[in-house]
Amino acid sequence: MSSDPWGRVDETGTVYVRTADGEQVVGSWQAGSPEEALAYFERKYEGLVVEIGLLEKRVKTTDLSAKDAQAAIDHIREQVDAHHVVGDLDALRVRLDKLVQLVEARREERKAQRAKQSDEARRSKEALVAEAEELSQSDQWRAAGERLRALVDTWKGLPRLDRKSDDELWHRFSHARSAFSKRRKQHFAQLDAQREEARKTKERLVSEAEALSDSTDWGVTAARYRELMSEWKAAGRAQREHEDDLWNRFRGAQDVFFAARSSVFAERDAEQSENLKLKEELAEEAEKLLPITDLKAARAAFRNVNERWEAIGHVPRDARPKVEGRMHAVERAIQEAEEAEWRRTNPEARARAEGLTGQLQAAVDKLRGQIEQARAQGNNAKADKLQRELDGRQALLDQALKGLQEFGG
Repeated sequence: MSSDPWGRVDETGTVYVRTADGEQVVGSWQAGSPEEALAYFERKYEGLVVEIGLLEKRVKTTDLSAKDAQAAIDHIREQVDAHHVVGDLDALRVRLDKLVQLVEARREERKAQRAKQSDEARRSKEALVAEAEELSQSDQWRAAGERLRALVDTWKGLPRLDRKSDDELWHRFSHARSAFSKRRKQHFAQLDAQREEARKTKERLVSEAEALSDSTDWGVTAARYRELMSEWKAAGRAQREHEDDLWNRFRGAQDVFFAARSSVFAERDAEQSENLKLKEELAEEAEKLLPITDLKAARAAFRNVNERWEAIGHVPRDARPKVEGRMHAVERAIQEAEEAEWRRTNPEARARAEGLTGQLQAAVDKLRGQIEQARAQGNNAKADKLQRELDGRQALLDQALKGLQEFGG
């Protein structure tokens, strides 16, 4: 019979293993010596030791699920309980029990971790839903649309919650996206309608602008172009594919008109500038007639200058008052000289002036006599009243005498 600390072989070839519950039959060995029998079953035991060691390492260092780990433990435990090996089976059971505790601890740890992840995922999804619902009311169509697409990608990267919670949050999230898409679709449909209306309006404006481009009614047409530009701005933008073409046509028509007007105005400005030089020369010639010494000669000379003046066309508007004022000053001087000459040589006017002077002189002499008589009589109040009347008549007489002097009298 052969034996070691953990097993023995009896004379019949039966192999036994020693355990805390006593000896257990391992098996029968008839192929060799008892030593070989023990060695064979000891190697099988070492196989279990290695298998347990590998399982312990997997549990500690990999993400082996608790279910798979427990299945592996149960498989090894069946082999230990079957006691078809020779070795310290109780030690293996202790290791398996510790491994069960470790797997259970890992299970609880992962359960807590999953609960934490689920809670974080819930908060993240609730935040995504809240942001999506806020974005659903935005009018920043491009930015909000891009952000909503990014939120979808973020959602897809988050863990699923329990079915009810996940479905409820997804429903709100999806509804917010749909609401935004509906509003955006309505906005752009309305925008398309507005742009189509703008296109029609601008087509009409372009047609009128092109029809006016060859007009030579410069003032009226330029004013109408300004009105058309105001209408263009008020019409809003047409579709992108039409806007640039319509604008180029509209602007082109205006350019044709204003280029033609500028050409005509440039020629007119040049002509008016030349006219101004000529009129300034005539104004200078007229001013040489002053002061007037020979009225008849001055009148004839001014008439000649004025005839040449009238034959000259327009001058620039801003220069007109100054140059015409110079001519008017000479004309007024001649008119004043004519009036003075008329007064001096008009016999009827002279006679009227002399008659008025005589009447006033007689009235003054009469009042002086009345004043002297009143004072002689001691009636100073009457004298003062007559004196005031005399002062008024004397002023009129002085004025009449001055006018009479103009006639050379």
